[in-house]
Amino acid sequence: MAFPMVFLKLANWVLYQLLANSCYRAARKVRKSSQHLSLFPSLSKCGLDKRGSHTLVCDIQGTLLRSQSFFPYFMLVAFEGGSIVRAFLLLLSWPILWVVDYELKLRIMIFISFCGLRLKYMESVSRTVLPKFYLENLNFEAYKVLASTGSKVVFTSVPRVMVEGFLKEYLGVADVVGSELQTVGRFYTGLVGESGLLVKHRALKEYFGDANPDIGLGTLSLHDHLFISLCKEAYVVHKEDITSSTMMPREKYPKPLIFHDGRLAFFPTPLATLCMFMYLPLGIVLAIFRIIVGNYLPHKFGMMLGFWSGVHLEVKGHKIPPKSNHHQKGVLYVCTHRTLLDPVFLSMALGKHLTAVTYSLSKMSEFISPIKTVRLTRDRKQDAETMQRKLNEGDLVVCPEGTTCREPYLLRFSSLFAELADDIVPVAMNSHVSMFYGTTASGLKCLDPLFFLMNPNPTYYVQILPKLPRELTCAGGRSSFDVANYIQKHLADALGFQCTTLTRRDKYMMLAGNEGVVRKP
Repeated sequence: MAFPMVFLKLANWVLYQLLANSCYRAARKVRKSSQHLSLFPSLSKCGLDKRGSHTLVCDIQGTLLRSQSFFPYFMLVAFEGGSIVRAFLLLLSWPILWVVDYELKLRIMIFISFCGLRLKYMESVSRTVLPKFYLENLNFEAYKVLASTGSKVVFTSVPRVMVEGFLKEYLGVADVVGSELQTVGRFYTGLVGESGLLVKHRALKEYFGDANPDIGLGTLSLHDHLFISLCKEAYVVHKEDITSSTMMPREKYPKPLIFHDGRLAFFPTPLATLCMFMYLPLGIVLAIFRIIVGNYLPHKFGMMLGFWSGVHLEVKGHKIPPKSNHHQKGVLYVCTHRTLLDPVFLSMALGKHLTAVTYSLSKMSEFISPIKTVRLTRDRKQDAETMQRKLNEGDLVVCPEGTTCREPYLLRFSSLFAELADDIVPVAMNSHVSMFYGTTASGLKCLDPLFFLMNPNPTYYVQILPKLPRELTCAGGRSSFDVANYIQKHLADALGFQCTTLTRRDKYMMLAGNEGVVRKP
């Protein structure tokens, strides 16, 4: 009798949740039909002039962000901070999340995403992964109102650790009040703190006391109406007002997004995540197949099978002119650095074998590389001797940035290469992925090529620029720094990128807290 009783109770609970959800949706429809009677005007009615002394309060969910659901951000925490198993469990919970109320939904997502998660992993995800997706989903109209005010305070029921770093660093928010999570030692328990999930209008009263903030931004929900009704001015973000025109252009970002980490290259909505898990077995098989045909089959036949499997390679540019010297010294190809596979795709584009020099190459990457690779030591004199020796043996590929960059920026070029060769050919390279990034700073770098090749249609763009004239090289009287800076600017113009003075060390100190060196065993 025990099983039938449990089954009846479960069925009763599901029926109750479905009925409650139906009533809630019906109430929302009624409220939506009477929007014209709302006391709160649309966000578009909010003026931006003379707001410098005003205080603004709002939520990040549904107000600052265009997406209404926070599920994708919990998925990023589960996948990037936890594991693929944790991410799969969160995906399996989606049917339950769809029928339960908001508070229970939030508690379930918090538990699955945070239970047993190390504090340092969450700190890393909030600093290196989430900002990219927040910026891409930022409501431009809401941001303009936020930026026009002097003081900004965000109240949100989502965990504070998920949003505080982004709001303070990128949006200049003075304070963030959110739900607190329980911890034991260096781990999260997955449970909300003793105060429970944050209730915004109560938290606002506790924070400001008898004072009323100047401006409040919210959604059409009842909780948000209570929240913004405590402000002198209140404005509502209507769901139908969120269109493609409210997306924030990259050039308008409050802070340039140059570095970010993580493997997922797409916004992990439930449907997109389901598609990713369904594709994953095929993606692994495809990656192994592409590595095998690239390494063990004749060049032309391997390229044909690689293209047939979905790999795209677009090549344009100039033919390589004859060498200017009379001995057998090779040509030095100077490339932008997008992934570890840059030299491989350049070799495919030119149709000949090249030697690549690189820093901190893992044993796995060396093993699966179809071209010869040489590891540099960061000792300038020793590296110069190594590169000179390889140039005497044949053509050489170098990526003077020293590390990869995903965004449309070029890092500072090392000037060492300019001292070693007169035959310098700049090569503008870019890559595109739709599912997984083939680079990482804090993860397993040995899996970088595998993740890139797991994409359904990994794409490389190779543009071979004219060989550098002799008068622009060190042999023509230019300093090595001038040559390096000239080539960096030339390549950035060809790709439509921006030049920076940031270095490999800057990237790894920000993303991984180290200098990005693969230690020898």
